[in-house]
Amino acid sequence: MQAADIDLGSELVRAGPAQARKLGDITADAFRDDPFNRWLFGNFAGVEHLFRLQARRIYAPRGFCYTSGDEGACMWMLPGGNGSFSLADYLAFALPTLSKSGPGAVVRGVQTGRAMDEVHPDFAHAYLFSVGVKPRAQGKGLGRRLIQPVLDACDRRGVRAYLENSNPVNTGFYTSLGFAPCGEIRPTEDAPPLLPMVREPRSA
Repeated sequence: MQAADIDLGSELVRAGPAQARKLGDITADAFRDDPFNRWLFGNFAGVEHLFRLQARRIYAPRGFCYTSGDEGACMWMLPGGNGSFSLADYLAFALPTLSKSGPGAVVRGVQTGRAMDEVHPDFAHAYLFSVGVKPRAQGKGLGRRLIQPVLDACDRRGVRAYLENSNPVNTGFYTSLGFAPCGEIRPTEDAPPLLPMVREPRSA
């Protein structure tokens, strides 16, 4: 499955490196009260830095990203893409995080990355790194409209989709889109759970 297989329609606009800051800011705002990220960083500054970093260094240049105005954003990695952190990426994460959120957040971030990598599927899949809707626009169906174009392409091409759900409140939403839980990720014993979820392609 390639970017050309995805029809974003008229509401959604493809976002590249020039829009990385926008992608990061929308997503960070949506994850402001996310329980896993609160545990990970302890403050919004750390959450904001992570999503800006991921957008700038990983998903805007290497992935498939798009926005809905200033209210919603999605960051995907399509099958065959490279979403891994290099040493330079880890340094770009660690040094600002140390000053914004403290050494514990750096350690927890590295532990989380390793724990996620250990269970990340090795079959071909579209990986939903993040979908974010600003609080003022939530509850209006925008999250579903953001995700659906890639899921439709997955269905047409027979490709699985995968995500890690960091907020139990969203489990029903992802289930309604066809995702099913496939385990649990806990980087440390005191960490809130990350719920890996897989979606099998649906036939027409």
